[in-house]
Amino acid sequence: MMLLSVEGLSKTYPSGARQVPALKDVSLTLDRGRTLGLVGPSGSGKSTLARVLLQLVKPDAGSVVFRGTDLCALRGAELRAMRKHLQMVFQESLTAFNPRATVADAIGDPLRIHRIAGRRERPSHIAALLERVGLSPALALRSIHEISGGQRQRVAIARAIATGPDLIVLDEAVSALDVTVRSQILELLVSLQRDRGIAYLFISHDLAVVRAISHDIAVMDGGRIVEHGPSAEVTDNPKSDTGRALVAAVPRINYQAGGAR
Repeated sequence: MMLLSVEGLSKTYPSGARQVPALKDVSLTLDRGRTLGLVGPSGSGKSTLARVLLQLVKPDAGSVVFRGTDLCALRGAELRAMRKHLQMVFQESLTAFNPRATVADAIGDPLRIHRIAGRRERPSHIAALLERVGLSPALALRSIHEISGGQRQRVAIARAIATGPDLIVLDEAVSALDVTVRSQILELLVSLQRDRGIAYLFISHDLAVVRAISHDIAVMDGGRIVEHGPSAEVTDNPKSDTGRALVAAVPRINYQAGGAR
């Protein structure tokens, strides 16, 4: 069942006397419980698209239909209510939080804002969310600054799932993590999707990571979608120049005859 339908999104930004296009007639769809990977070089428009989807930035043209409603037409209380169903996890977990916040504050905010749990119920909700993302409830009283980068990203995911969203946009959400922690976070995301039916828009410049988690992949370049298809098809037989360049950039290990394996 279709959850998200984007049609004809365009967005420009002023640069001196010029208008620089960031999105050019972008269209895509995403079904419930599926993951769409979005890849492309720096400056291709990936993060702008993410911000337009969440209505952090308004497009110049086009529509973002989510759960049957065009988000671009919403304002004020209606848009805030819809954000319960649409969450985001950013690349840099430290700057995504209030620097004075504790872990409990960070996860408790959406519970309070969307009136999901009252003051008395909140601690048990927070503990359950921490456990679900593989963290000890004892971390609740720790400062965001006192925990590791991997732990902070798990807290960010706990905060994102606190409202029971249908869609989470992940913008380079694992790129700042080391390889082992990155793998653990990807496994967590897959587990959450299986248990809760969450859809993901997974944005990254790393094609290997995107293939590992995505059902389908869209390739962006110059503000446009230049290729879109099943994950294996895009990575094994890319049709666009950008797709071929991204595939060529994936590290490969070449073994010589008689060498170590």
